[in-house]
Amino acid sequence: MTAVEDHVLKLDVREVPRVERHPRIFGMLNSLLPDYQLILTVDHDPVPLYYHLETHYDGMFGWEYLSRGPEIWEVRIRRKKHEGCNCNCGGDH
Repeated sequence: MTAVEDHVLKLDVREVPRVERHPRIFGMLNSLLPDYQLILTVDHDPVPLYYHLETHYDGMFGWEYLSRGPEIWEVRIRRKKHEGCNCNCGGDH
């Protein structure tokens, strides 16, 4: 499902049940350190995810389409800054 390579995580959710997709995506996004990236592969335009990030995580993520369908969409989501990890680790990541 995921691979880590030079601060880039890859997640292909096309085979993941729809009900599990957003929890998995947000889990990975919340774990990203600044300047780390997630390459997300999906079977539809993830524009609702983009709007959710813009609304709830304003300015924290960059968004770049790498491919735009019609069967596969790929998006590069880069963590710009980190406003707390909610993991109770006490770290400043």
